[in-house]
This record gives sequence, structure tokens and C-alpha cells, in this order.
Amino acid sequence: MNAVNLQSFDPSRGVDRGASRLKESLWYLTKCLFFLSSIPWPNQLQLFILRSFGAKVGRGINIKPRVNIHFPWKLTLGNDCWLGEELFILNFEPVVIGDDCCLSQRVFLCCGNHNFRDSTFTFRNEPIELKRGVWIGAQSFVGPGVTVDAETVVTAGSVVTMSLPANQICRGNPAVAVGLRWK
Repeated sequence: MNAVNLQSFDPSRGVDRGASRLKESLWYLTKCLFFLSSIPWPNQLQLFILRSFGAKVGRGINIKPRVNIHFPWKLTLGNDCWLGEELFILNFEPVVIGDDCCLSQRVFLCCGNHNFRDSTFTFRNEPIELKRGVWIGAQSFVGPGVTVDAETVVTAGSVVTMSLPANQICRGNPAVAVGLRWK
């Protein structure tokens, strides 16, 4: 039986940060002031900041307070999206959020995890895609490599570890389809 050897863990292995340390540091400071704050900064200012750091951002986006975006240069937001309070996007890999999506309060989109079969604790990261019209309910988790197809709703508190089909209502841990969204 192999044990995890945290002393041999190298946090730079398995993650392409996609930007210089300087850009990442500037983003962190900016994020603390304009995104993690409970101050309801104007959306146009937040969208300008995201674009300045390399995010691909549509129009009509509503960003609530305390939204945590790890790497904006690996984020694509479609038109008319809602980003709820305390949303956390841990995007070691690209996250693509299509038009007309709603990510409710405390949703966690997590592109990265550690390889539990590797004693050196390496990363295993994969992108996430939410297609047009997806609604992720409050306090839900969406894991690495997941695609949620168009018009699907994930109910509050669900854990999504596998891709989900279009036009479904999905719930549970693991989230599974329980019915059609639109009949």
C-alpha cells in the first residue's frame, strides 16, 4: 500500500497557470477588491476588469458580490448570464459558460483535483462547459471534465461528476436526470 507523500508534492506540476506570476498577483489583488468584496461594484466595471485580464465576456452579465474567479484568462462567459453570490470558479482549465446561464449562490465549478492514486499528489485537471440555458442551483458542485448540455437544470445541493444531457432536471449526489425541464 502506497501512502501520500506530501513532501514530494510539486504544485507547479500538472497545472498550466496560463499567465505570468506578475499577472496572477495583480489579478489576486484586483479580485480581492472588486470581486470578493461584499460591495456591489457596477457590473460594467467588473466586466471591464475581467476583459482586461483576458476573460472572454458577453453582454448582459450580472455579477453578484463575493464571486471568486481563479484565472479569468481561462474563462468564457456568454451573453445574459447570472453569477450568484459566493460563486467559486476554480478554473485551472478553461471554463465555458454559454448564453442565458444562471449559477446560483455558492455554486462551485472545480476544474481540478488531485490524483488519489499517485503518492506524489499530482493534479488531474479538466475543463468544464455549461451550454446555453443551464441553471445550476445553489450550493451545487460541478467537477472536472463535466459538460452540462443545453437547457438543463441542476437542483440545489447537487454534485455533478459526470456530463449531463440536454433539457433535463438533474439532482442528487451524484446528480442524475429525474425528468424533462421543458415538455
